[in-house]
Amino acid sequence: MKTNISPTTLKALLTLVFTVFIFSSNLKAQTADEGAKIFKLNCAVCHASHTDQMGTGPGLKGLFERIPKGDWITKWIINNEKLIKSGDLYANQIYTKYNKTAMTVFEGQIDEKGVASIVAYLKGPDPASKVVAQGPVAGGGVEVVEPKGGIEPLYLILGIIVILAILIGAFRSVRTSMQNSANRSEGKAEISEVTFFQEIKGWMRGHRRLVGVFTIIIAFGGMKSCWDACYNIGVYYDWKTQKGYKPEQPVKFSHKLHAGENEIACQYCHSYVEKSRHAGIPSVNICMNCHKGIQKGPQYGEKEIGKIYAANGFDPKTGQYDPSVDNPLKWIKVHNLPDHVYFNHSQHVVIGKIECTECHGNVKEMTVAEQKAPLTMKWCIECHRKTEVIMEGNAYYDRIHKALKEKYAGQYDVKLTVEKIGGLECGKCHY
Repeated sequence: MKTNISPTTLKALLTLVFTVFIFSSNLKAQTADEGAKIFKLNCAVCHASHTDQMGTGPGLKGLFERIPKGDWITKWIINNEKLIKSGDLYANQIYTKYNKTAMTVFEGQIDEKGVASIVAYLKGPDPASKVVAQGPVAGGGVEVVEPKGGIEPLYLILGIIVILAILIGAFRSVRTSMQNSANRSEGKAEISEVTFFQEIKGWMRGHRRLVGVFTIIIAFGGMKSCWDACYNIGVYYDWKTQKGYKPEQPVKFSHKLHAGENEIACQYCHSYVEKSRHAGIPSVNICMNCHKGIQKGPQYGEKEIGKIYAANGFDPKTGQYDPSVDNPLKWIKVHNLPDHVYFNHSQHVVIGKIECTECHGNVKEMTVAEQKAPLTMKWCIECHRKTEVIMEGNAYYDRIHKALKEKYAGQYDVKLTVEKIGGLECGKCHY
């Protein structure tokens, strides 16, 4: 019996359904939603997205009406220092206009696809129309909740599919009615109407190979979507423990200014790094050692230093402290490890002679402290496998070093890594 829907039409409909299933898990990553996440994680510390409000950097309202066209914004976000050094006129104008304050270089952290997502977010509607402030959170700012509203691309496509299905059903009924009308006029028997699902079932029987290919692709696409969702749990749901995390602190403290330009040693502020498993968060008293006399900063003037005075109950005009003040600064920890992981700073810094930059990156170039290393178990294990133990001049290893030399004398050159002295034993890092 002849069906009432052409194979070409049905194939187009199935192809559309297939496309939705394969790409639905990745739609948000290609929209402004992904750009919003990247922006909030990397850019919102300094810039307001859809207003001209001045923060550490300028507000970005009307940004694309000011900047050069083409890929200029991509080059600026990924490596503004390189663009400035290249002699780009507009880049140097911005650099000069904002007192030559260097923006963070995101090369290696944000790629061109990420920049495209940010651009889509900035070109989109003002998020203030979609988010509602819920109250203050630690470190400043507000916690926001996105209310329901707007049309998601996935829902739009599904809506189109439903409309197509309704139209196909309507055309099928019209075609059946017209065919029966013609049959009646010719004295022929009327044909019974075949349901839409019966037609699909019949089409699938006649195209088993194509259906098999679709099924395999959809199955693998679904598995990949599940894998991506699991892999990104840390990024979207617990991103405070992830590489690239740099929260806004209660005081805008610049490591670049203090550790870089002023060459203040890490140990001066993090005084327990050589004595304890914890590096220690500097107290306000340490800040006051310098800022009792330095009352104005080169970038923020008296504003940020004033927060230190308020926390310590210090009046810069009289030089007196108010002992009744109890308003400690609530610094936000940047480098977080799970509770079941043991890490000892003094063991690595004093015994292992590991430089701070090995784990924390080049802090001297950071305006805002940021997690540069992933701090995963794999990352630690790889370090233990390649890092050679420094035994010379360390009395702790003198005896074992002598014994190893005697045991393997003339056989092969012994490279004693952390792995070979128990550095991969579970109990060394996990309770």
